[in-house]
Amino acid sequence: MRYSVSSSMMSVAVVASAVSAVVLVSISQPMAQAPALKTPALQTPWGEPDLQGIWTDESDTPMQRSPRFATQEFFTDAQRAELDRARSALIGRDRRAERGTEADVAGAYNAVFTPMKRTGARTSRIVDPPNGRLPPMAAEAQKVAAAEREYRVALLGATETCKNKEPACNGGKYDPTPSPKFAESPPRYNLARMNRHNGPEDGTGPDRCLTGGLPEFGNVSFRRFVQTPGGVTIFYDVGQGQGWQRNIVMDGSPHLPSSIRQWYGDSRGHWEGNTLVIDVTNFSAKTDFQGSRENLHLVERWTRIGPTTLEYVVTIDDPTVWTKPWTVTQEFIGQSEQANRIYYEPRCNEGNYALPGLIRGARMQELAFAQGRGPDPATRDSATGISGAEDDPLQ
Repeated sequence: MRYSVSSSMMSVAVVASAVSAVVLVSISQPMAQAPALKTPALQTPWGEPDLQGIWTDESDTPMQRSPRFATQEFFTDAQRAELDRARSALIGRDRRAERGTEADVAGAYNAVFTPMKRTGARTSRIVDPPNGRLPPMAAEAQKVAAAEREYRVALLGATETCKNKEPACNGGKYDPTPSPKFAESPPRYNLARMNRHNGPEDGTGPDRCLTGGLPEFGNVSFRRFVQTPGGVTIFYDVGQGQGWQRNIVMDGSPHLPSSIRQWYGDSRGHWEGNTLVIDVTNFSAKTDFQGSRENLHLVERWTRIGPTTLEYVVTIDDPTVWTKPWTVTQEFIGQSEQANRIYYEPRCNEGNYALPGLIRGARMQELAFAQGRGPDPATRDSATGISGAEDDPLQ
């Protein structure tokens, strides 16, 4: 199977889960141009703000603001209409590569699996810095990112991807002799796709049925809040069956010792008026968000700003990766409890079947090459693909 390393892969993963695991309701009209007005808070029978329900983001908003929108925080109605028109006309994943090429015969998902929602009101999810862009990376983080990029591109050097100067090979060059890096370990624990399948850890987290964790900004994903007196839990429906449960410690106790690391971090919450504030630390070094790993620190703020609207604001900090903290906002719309009354346990069926297949397929290719029945597997690209994401004018 051919895979894509672009951001749209998350859409593929999440949609697959939604199709197989959940009875979903129809998405309603996009949210208004301006932020919703705050209304008196709904309360639970025991007097706490009520955040309960099933919530999803019903519009598409880029993480970073395109430079062409400069300091414009919100789209105009005309801009949103034009973006919707342009995006609906995109071929995206339905575009075929040149017939007979490796990219053509190895294509995976088509556009059915990567839906586009209507354009959101904001020009970016990032609200701080005010320019809607990520802050500069710290010098050491830039070196780490460059080393990882160099390693992955080197594994593509002998493939058609580099020979044809496709985007996945940017920064590299074609060399018909496979790179010696095939025998080396990646610069740090791998969580991204590479052109090698020596074992499970050569695959991405989703390939291994491991979700990306926090913060979660999935293009098509759902979260269900359940509250009890003194307790809050959030279930995330994401990925290809990689749904997961998150329990928020609300008793005022301190974070776990720094020696204890968890995939989703350690979440400690409290109420500030009508807002649930969650401080998250203690992430595992085997998780990754935009290059941040064990030093990731989140401060989340969840506020119900209307009967069917939940506001999420999260400040993201890691001084080893970014030169300053940055803040993202996202609005979620309540979904029908009745229409979603049937919910099956998440199962990562695709990963459970595909990952062993990828590894076994690689061994069969190596055997065929050794017997003179096929090309060197290192000259074939099994990591990248045609995603169509590069065409999206919203990105």
